[in-house]
This record gives sequence, C-alpha cells and structure tokens, in this order.
Amino acid sequence: MHTPMEPPTETPTTLGEQLLLLSLDDETGTAKESAKVAFAISAASLVELALVGRIDVTDDKVTVVDATPLGDPALDTALADIDGRDKPGRTKDWITRLKADAVAGANRGLIEKGLVREEKKKVLGLFPVRRYPEADGSVEAAVRERLDAVVLRGAAPDERTECLVALLHGAKLHRLAFPDADARKVQAAMKSISQGQWSATAVRHVVRAAEEALAVIIAVSVTTTVVADS
Repeated sequence: MHTPMEPPTETPTTLGEQLLLLSLDDETGTAKESAKVAFAISAASLVELALVGRIDVTDDKVTVVDATPLGDPALDTALADIDGRDKPGRTKDWITRLKADAVAGANRGLIEKGLVREEKKKVLGLFPVRRYPEADGSVEAAVRERLDAVVLRGAAPDERTECLVALLHGAKLHRLAFPDADARKVQAAMKSISQGQWSATAVRHVVRAAEEALAVIIAVSVTTTVVADS
C-alpha cells in the first residue's frame, strides 16, 4: 500500500515579495508596472507590520505598538525607522519614504530564497541594468492560484490573501494579477474583498489607510507622467 505523498511545502514569502513576483516577466526578468508595484511593495511592508501586531494606524497616523524586531531585515528596518520618529507620520508619507528600502528588500528576499536570479547587463554597452528572471516558479504559481480561487471563483480568502488583494486593488494592479480576465468583473470582486470583514482591527486600519494612500499616490504619479510626456 502506497502512502499518499505530501504536497511540497511552499517557500514562505512576504506580501512585498509576492507583489514583485507577480510583476516580473518569467523569462526576461523585467518588471511590469514598476512604478505602481514599488509603491504597493512599500505599502505591503506596513501591512506586514500590522499583521504581526507591530503598528497601527489612527486618523491616518502610523504608530508603533510593539518595537520588537521580527528577524526580517527589510521589515525590521521599516519598523525601526517608524519607531525612531518623534511624531507619527501619515500613511502616504511612510509609503513614499520606505519605498526604496522595501523594493530592495523584496528583491534581496527573492534572490536569497532561490525564486529569481539576478542578471547584470549593460544597455548599449554603457548603462548597467539588473534583471530578475524566474528561477523557481512554484511560489508565483501558488500565489496566482490563491488569487484566482478568491477573486474569480469566490473562495473565502485567508487574511494574507485578503491583504494582497487589497494592495493590488489600491495600486490599480488588477491586470498584473489577472491579465486575461474580464477587467470590470475583476475590479468589482477585488473591491468587494477589500471592503469585507477583517478579523483584526489594527490590520483593517492599516490596510484601508494603505489602500487610500496608494490610490492618491498612483493618481498623482499618473498625472505627473502624462503632463511630463505632453
């Protein structure tokens, strides 16, 4: 009698790393929607800190409720930065401030976990660029399957998937997660999930504040780009 094989254990990833995986072209390693994704990854660091009870948001002010480090370099840097401020800052300001470190941390995390590999090249033989082709597609496939189940098939989301949906929705990255699905149905489903019931009050506060801040940041970024190009 054969013993059923256990499914392979998925490599743990942060929400920021999952967002980055969704944005990277598997073959070339180039990032799609890179500006929006960068802000979403930064917002994800705040959501991660809320999920483990380190921060809360009250009246759009980010406050530290527990400064104990987590052991994750990127999140610990963000937590220390927030805790080191004399006065609480707004969600939008923190998303902007933490962006560079958050994206660098997500890149580093995916490389260290063996999910992407780093390639350094020079464009026209002069300008250095970095690309991150896929090295192990199992995690991205699992993330996309969870999103499909929740958004397209109506399955009940776990808390982390709910947070990921809210971040994608807030940053208007619907097409990144669902490139071939009906856009209006996807947006409606993601909006409904984002506005659903949340088990932890602090997480709800941070996620909704992050969503609102992302919407403002993305709108300003798009307007600025259009004006600059015209």
